[in-house]
Amino acid sequence: MTPADEILDIVDENDEVVGQATRGEATSRGLRHRCVFIEARDAAGRLFVHRRTATKMVFPSHYDMFVGGVVGAGESYDEAALREAEEELGVSGLPRPTPLFKYLYEGPGHSWWSYVYEVRCELPVRPQAEEVDRHTFLTDAELEGQLGDRTWVPDGLETYHRLREFRAGGGAGATR
Repeated sequence: MTPADEILDIVDENDEVVGQATRGEATSRGLRHRCVFIEARDAAGRLFVHRRTATKMVFPSHYDMFVGGVVGAGESYDEAALREAEEELGVSGLPRPTPLFKYLYEGPGHSWWSYVYEVRCELPVRPQAEEVDRHTFLTDAELEGQLGDRTWVPDGLETYHRLREFRAGGGAGATR
């Protein structure tokens, strides 16, 4: 099965399931579905940052400060967060990611409910070659210094700003 063949739950503006479609159809038709974003930090507290492969269906060769992806049909956000984090980091036995908040992302031609998590990964990472072209761990200051220098995935960049507001106590329009 290719990523385009994955079956996803299609959801409405209240995150209620209204149908199912393949990932390819959801992407091409702009159908609202569910995604998870996991902020992964190493033992030193540095953030995992990577460049997506050129073969990714959405935002190829863009940089991202989150691991994550789509939530499969019938899968919970929590299940997807652990699965996606372990897959993209190339580890097993990761602690269950901690849920932080959820929000509706709406960008040009894309819409998905986004649940944001955090996890500490103290294991050596071996990122999934099909997903990650290159990676590094950056301090918060190093990441801030690179925000204007690279092409970032737009949903990840929006999530990053919402996470900063959430941690500062602003909530960023997030729901818990």
